[in-house]
Amino acid sequence: MKKYFAIAFGALYVLFFAIPFPMIIYYAVNSEFDVNTLKDKDPWLALAILSISIILWLIVLIGYFRKWILQIFISKRKIEKLKLGGISREAKILRAVKISKPTAKLNTYELELSFKNLADTEITNKTIVTDAKPHQRRFEVGKKLSLILDRESKEAPHFIIATTEVGIDIKRVALIILGWLLFVAAVIGYYIYAYQTESYGMGWRFISFGHPLIVCPMVLLFIRFLLKFIYSKLAGLGGDSSMIKFKGIKTWAKLIKVSQTGTYINDQPEVRFELEYTDNKHHVHRNSLKKVIRLLELDITKQEQIEIFYLPENPNQIAFASDLNTSE
Repeated sequence: MKKYFAIAFGALYVLFFAIPFPMIIYYAVNSEFDVNTLKDKDPWLALAILSISIILWLIVLIGYFRKWILQIFISKRKIEKLKLGGISREAKILRAVKISKPTAKLNTYELELSFKNLADTEITNKTIVTDAKPHQRRFEVGKKLSLILDRESKEAPHFIIATTEVGIDIKRVALIILGWLLFVAAVIGYYIYAYQTESYGMGWRFISFGHPLIVCPMVLLFIRFLLKFIYSKLAGLGGDSSMIKFKGIKTWAKLIKVSQTGTYINDQPEVRFELEYTDNKHHVHRNSLKKVIRLLELDITKQEQIEIFYLPENPNQIAFASDLNTSE
């Protein structure tokens, strides 16, 4: 409950600075606006700013439509396609932690699984499952599950449990669509309100780059890209690394050289590792990887060999096995 409250509070806090705050600032500054100055404004510049504003709002609204609504159907279609054309694997449950509330109708577990990836390399990965059949006691440590792996592994989900059933909650989707339509109506309504109260019979000359009609969508887009960047950093496993994990081959690399890059993150040094390894075609490669090392893990720099993953179709794409095995 606290988690959802924190997310809701954070969303409202960000939303305040994206929409109401620019409006408050704008109308406070323009409270004593001189109407006569509108006559000197370039109408073509005003139309250009209006066009930019409309384009920005379209990007925002289309982006939310895709994220809130279209993504539901895309995810459903992807899982259905995965069940039909994926690769079957057997996984062993290494760890199972119940994360649902005692009052929840269905039990939810975080599982740590061990299974072979697309290149038959043993990997571990975490996943969250909801147990619709608790009487079968399927999700206990030591038991095995049937998985279906995505052949491409370019984007999540990279695998699903074979018994996964996918459906769409029509009521939930209807509420989301209603919310999106209300957002669209609010934007259109604000255009009408601004024109009626600020034009003074002189068209769109009142609009400027500081007007909320252009500032608000710019802030919303900035927040979207900022959150996406932060999430990608916190997740720690980008698209390339995910592909390496689910399609790569594990091998030992000889540690040739270790050097600091001069960068520190949270007072922890970033280190460059020069590595040499042989692929499955007996070709020798020399490559480097950067890694932020915790002070308690500095002994890794003294090892003669380090375990890595590489893509068989592109052996120059590598990642530390320890990083991949601890990622979800």
